[in-house]
Amino acid sequence: MPGLPPPTGPRRADELAASAPQRGWQRLSCGPGSKGHRLYDWLLVDPGADEHLLLVRRSITKPSELAYYICHNRTPVPLAELVRVAGSRWSVEETFQFAKNDTGLDHYQVRRYDAWYRHITLSLLAAAFLAVTAHTEQLHDQKGTPQAAPSSSFPCPATKSGACGPP
Repeated sequence: MPGLPPPTGPRRADELAASAPQRGWQRLSCGPGSKGHRLYDWLLVDPGADEHLLLVRRSITKPSELAYYICHNRTPVPLAELVRVAGSRWSVEETFQFAKNDTGLDHYQVRRYDAWYRHITLSLLAAAFLAVTAHTEQLHDQKGTPQAAPSSSFPCPATKSGACGPP
């Protein structure tokens, strides 16, 4: 009804996204992917919660597919920075997938917390060792310097592209 104040209280994320104006969406890349930049439409909504914002990602090819991120901000942050951070999730998932496949991160039976903790710690330490070793080998190959130990043919285990180091 006209003249009534808008309802207050919690609202669903999909309702907030649907009620946002179309001009609020921005097409941004959340980082490089295997087929080029990962472009999505992004919307930043203030749901009225203290220091929290709702970041909404919409697929370009399937606009009905939405993903939601809750952002805790004490100070204003540009949308591009929030999108970059949201996009970093893929590299974290790739790293965990590598650790599951190559160092047995998911091969344990939980009977006691301390045994689980030791297994996870050892598995992630092995993954870190493999990543550092592959990166060191890659640097030696690029510089053309001889290596002290025989080289292996492992690409950097942390990424699909085989590239090691910061993005």
